[in-house]
Amino acid sequence: MDIRYLADHPGHVPALARWHHAQWGHLYDDWTLDVAEAELRDHATRRVMPTTLIALEGDQLLGSVSLVEEDAPELRDHGDAWLASLYVRPEARGRGLGALLTRALVAFAADQGIERLWLFTPEHEHFYRQLGWRSDGTATLRGTPVHLMDILPA
Repeated sequence: MDIRYLADHPGHVPALARWHHAQWGHLYDDWTLDVAEAELRDHATRRVMPTTLIALEGDQLLGSVSLVEEDAPELRDHGDAWLASLYVRPEARGRGLGALLTRALVAFAADQGIERLWLFTPEHEHFYRQLGWRSDGTATLRGTPVHLMDILPA
């Protein structure tokens, strides 16, 4: 299994956009599948924030995680570097891939000089806590309660 930049495999953008939109589209106003795909196409042009890392097994796409400056407009006052869109395809779950992607993104953020990294999660607070993330309150996105968490990547 390899962790790569989406920039090195832009052909995976349409599949990722479908996965991401199906998983989180309900949390955002006006975040259509086309918008999700446009964001990922933009990520596929660089290896600095905003960007996306992907997990591959051979040529098979297994999951992704993104580093963005803003993950939800309602939360912009909390920070300017966010872990976003951690996704592992259902048939690849249970193999530690989510933890691997999360650690890779935190290491990447540290290499980029990011001092504090944020995320929000509706339901996986325990998962992130096991990886060293700290709880920092709650918020609501389009009626969905979410946990805010942070980590110091250095």
